Amino acid sequence: MTPPPIDRTVDAEVTAVSRIGDTAPHSAFTDLVRHDGAWFCAFREGASHVAGDGVIRVLASPDGRSWASAAVLRRDGSDLRDPRFVPRPDGRLHLYAAAVTGEATRSVRTMAWLSPDGHRWGDPTPVGEPDVWLWRAAWHAGAMYGVGYATREPRFVRLYRSGDGWDLQPVVPTLFADGYPNESGLVFDPDDTAICLLRRDRDAATAQLGRARPPYRDWHWTDLGVQVGGPSLLRLPDGRLVAGVRLLDGRPRTAICAVDAARGELTEMVTLPSGGDTSYPGMVWHDDLLRVSYYSSHEGRTCIYLAEVAIGPARLHGGHTR
Repeated sequence: MTPPPIDRTVDAEVTAVSRIGDTAPHSAFTDLVRHDGAWFCAFREGASHVAGDGVIRVLASPDGRSWASAAVLRRDGSDLRDPRFVPRPDGRLHLYAAAVTGEATRSVRTMAWLSPDGHRWGDPTPVGEPDVWLWRAAWHAGAMYGVGYATREPRFVRLYRSGDGWDLQPVVPTLFADGYPNESGLVFDPDDTAICLLRRDRDAATAQLGRARPPYRDWHWTDLGVQVGGPSLLRLPDGRLVAGVRLLDGRPRTAICAVDAARGELTEMVTLPSGGDTSYPGMVWHDDLLRVSYYSSHEGRTCIYLAEVAIGPARLHGGHTR
């Protein structure tokens, strides 16, 4: 099923914003999940944007209003970065993050932790390949798929498949290689179509939107014509696609955008209170509201925020509602 085209005047409004993490000198790179009736937000704490002391903080909340620390994940000698929750079909939570070691010759290894409840986490286990950073992953039709990007030359992104969330096997060894492809968002439609929102840097810095049908070996890519950072992709219950990104078309900001996969368009719907060092959102749709975790430095230093965004009903081009 192709998501309905989005009218550029779709209504979206930030209805609430709260600061939920501000105890470290630099707090950033978030993800958000609702698990077993509670909320969990994971992010990195460190001395600065790039430092060797990064740890992963997991906050928990029963209602999305009051938050408390649930866990701190560390790995000696590593800067842990960019945690990503992946709910498993068996009801447990996986959390993936990158362990970065060394300065002159930086190495990257994707690590995985497993938890039954979001509070108790097992020991970190390396997964995937060295220096290929698994960014986001999602379960679909009994398997987990994830896109990883090479952190050394040559630069490329690779599509993985896993039957257990641990053993990552390449499905497409070179999913995309033009420019410097890296961070991504990944979702699946009810008709099994996979959709990937891909960041690129260097000279060819425009984002790409990829689509593929099972077995996900042949992808069609569309250049979106805009530069984004920290992409997150979510399919709403009515079929619409929304993305949380850092837009870099002048003033850096964290924005929620409509994604029209059929037309290959990314349209900003609403800007979250943000600026400077910002973005890397996690998104969850619950009780007819979009909850977004993200980080920003617009209030002086980088802190973690949670926003609630109301999104109006879908409109087809021509003004008809759905």
